Amino acid sequence: MEVIDSPDETWNDGTSYQPPESKLCANNCGFFGTADSMNLCSKCYRDFRIKEEHAASAKAAMAESLNTSQQTCNPPESKASNRCSSCNKKVGFTGFRCMCGSTFCGTHRHPENHDCTYDFMVAGRDAIAKANPLVKSDKVERF
Repeated sequence: MEVIDSPDETWNDGTSYQPPESKLCANNCGFFGTADSMNLCSKCYRDFRIKEEHAASAKAAMAESLNTSQQTCNPPESKASNRCSSCNKKVGFTGFRCMCGSTFCGTHRHPENHDCTYDFMVAGRDAIAKANPLVKSDKVERF
């Protein structure tokens, strides 16, 4: 049998289990973290994962909204820009260009007065989403 003279020496014959060294949480919350959770305690690691998931879902939502806005913003090619697309009236320089890409006279310039293919609601939603990104903060702890 082997005798250990000092506490610094370790006895390892292949049958003893040596626990991993404990490290404090990287957020300095006072609890112990593990290498599996990036040296974070379980609570801090859970909060970190939730923030990552929110960021990923926000990024996916923005990408999806950008894809839908690109699909609706592609105007068709207009044939003649000096005539109204509805009544074929000559408009010259006073013609109104619609968001759908066509030129119209004063009577047909509003989207309700011609068969407009542009989706104003989706464009408005996308503009608001770009101007106002989702900001979510942590809960405030009460003392």
